[in-house]
Amino acid sequence: MSLRHVFAPLTLRHNTLRNRIVFGAHTTNMAQDGLPGDQHLGYYLERARGGAAMITVEPMPVHAAAVLTRGNFRPGSDAVIPHFARLTAACKAEGAVMIQQLYHVGAHGDWDNSWHANWSPSGGPSYHDNDGSHPMTPDQIEETIEAFVQAAIRCQKAGFDGVEVWAAYHCLLDQFWTGFSNQRSDEWGGSLANRTRFSREILRRIRAACGEAFIIGLSVSDGADTGVLPSRDEMVRIVALHDAERLMDYVTVGAGSYIDFHKIIPSFQYPENLGADLAAQLKGARLAAKIIAEAGIRTPENANTVLGAGQADLVSIVRGQIADPYLVAKAGAGRPEDIRGCLSCNQQCWGRRGRDYYISCLINPSVGHEYLWGGDRFVLAETCRSVLVVGGGPAGLEAARVAAERGHRVTLAEASADLGGQFRLAGLQPRRAQITDLIDWYRRQLDRLGVDLRCNSYLEAGEIAAFGADAVVLATGAQPDGTGFQKALPHLPGLPGIACGNVWSAEDVMRRAARPGRRVIVLDEGGHWRGIGTAWHLAEAGHAVTIVTPDAMIARELTRTASDVPARQQLARLGSRFVTESAIAEWTGEAARVVSLLTGEEQVIAADALVLATGRRADHDLPDSLRAIGQRPILIGDASAPRFAAAAIHDGRTTGLAL
Repeated sequence: MSLRHVFAPLTLRHNTLRNRIVFGAHTTNMAQDGLPGDQHLGYYLERARGGAAMITVEPMPVHAAAVLTRGNFRPGSDAVIPHFARLTAACKAEGAVMIQQLYHVGAHGDWDNSWHANWSPSGGPSYHDNDGSHPMTPDQIEETIEAFVQAAIRCQKAGFDGVEVWAAYHCLLDQFWTGFSNQRSDEWGGSLANRTRFSREILRRIRAACGEAFIIGLSVSDGADTGVLPSRDEMVRIVALHDAERLMDYVTVGAGSYIDFHKIIPSFQYPENLGADLAAQLKGARLAAKIIAEAGIRTPENANTVLGAGQADLVSIVRGQIADPYLVAKAGAGRPEDIRGCLSCNQQCWGRRGRDYYISCLINPSVGHEYLWGGDRFVLAETCRSVLVVGGGPAGLEAARVAAERGHRVTLAEASADLGGQFRLAGLQPRRAQITDLIDWYRRQLDRLGVDLRCNSYLEAGEIAAFGADAVVLATGAQPDGTGFQKALPHLPGLPGIACGNVWSAEDVMRRAARPGRRVIVLDEGGHWRGIGTAWHLAEAGHAVTIVTPDAMIARELTRTASDVPARQQLARLGSRFVTESAIAEWTGEAARVVSLLTGEEQVIAADALVLATGRRADHDLPDSLRAIGQRPILIGDASAPRFAAAAIHDGRTTGLAL
């Protein structure tokens, strides 16, 4: 399709953007001692090289009360200027317009990072944790306004072309806008003019301090579904008040808030282009400011549709350019089929940040490692070698691709008829077809690179040795344990009664090898998509599903990706029953004897089938047999140790780079 809307230039102040795709603000958690370093530089420079028209560097907290994560930058310190200057110079040399976002989260800060009380208009509660906040005095309001201005001046000194002032997700500025959180009776509360005085004063003073050439943006989000944040009509009026004074050059429109947290970075459970509705309403208000649509805009095709429909002037694609930093360049070169498509899974971007690590990407392990690996590009190996990769799951696919990119002669042998391994089964769960799209992408890349792909090729140790490859990579995966062992009942080597039958693994269900009856119990020890997605699949197919888990909540491991709430909502809507902090003491073939891990009380739950999402094990017979005949196989992914797909793809990348 034509992407002419995407590649039309646009002017902001004295800057011409080379296309309409922005790499929007998001916290990478990469700062060291509050300063951006080589890791930051490598990360953003790769997206500038990849064609992003404008890069909005992650938020700078403007005050000690604004600190949100360990990886935040130093607030109120000129020490950041030379470090950011290095970053802006490098990215601008690649053609990107550089913006930095300035923020203050108000009541939702992390006081135990800064040891400063959270500030808010009226002392409201945090939705980020269980703390309260301090109602700001007029002097503290003035102090905060000045902190925004000084932060903008530092950005200008560091070479940024402008700043984006954050008024999204129910942060400090939109806490002032909202009657729910602003109950003041002075000139900063009450009427809409008073409630917007704080943000308008910040923007006005930044313009006065930084001059007419400096770009100023305003970031807002759609929290209308909460019932307490501004409706879309109210948000249009709020933005229009700022626009009437020409206080900003553009408005970025996202989704969600700290009150409906799971929509902030919408997972695959939500429709795409989630931020386009409010953006379109703002566009319809005929504002002077340009409108940037954000949230769930994943591909250049999505972007072109939003732009072509007149819903926005620009689009922000964040996770899409995390997954493939060359998304824009590939689209511009007429190669959209070569773009590595984001899965909207949030597992290594938001999920790693939720564990206080720097972000990465499940499908692109170069993220966060650009400064170590030279980005998402490859250097030819000094010596061309023959490489045999055994197993076509995510680890094997990535190892084969990277080895071939580096000039090796690669053969990939897969025992089944299809590529993807158990990762393909995950792609058969509801709304997860982006996984199968990724596997198709791998097939196209392997074809392009001339990899000798052999499906339906089960290889024994002798056959592998006879192949005579210079390097053998085993990516043969792992299989369900099969014993029904539960970590919650470690004194039992397996599930009593498992031999009674009607017991299946989650993989059996997804490959349609299982024939469960109407009533199904899913024993989920992992709290991740392996069990939750299988339960969703069964419930959607009309089965009466009971989920038993040792965890205190269903989908516990999905909390760090903010996909747990919509998962539980969907399961509940489909009539699923949740039994938490429990284990299965015995299976009879027709019922499970379920024991509470809190009280020891037991209940019997009748069922036609039991589905196990419990442990997995790698089969070490093949590598042991190879070693016995003098071979030195390289084990990667689940063949080394059962983990998630992110570990498998990371193993594949590092192995391909090392060959």
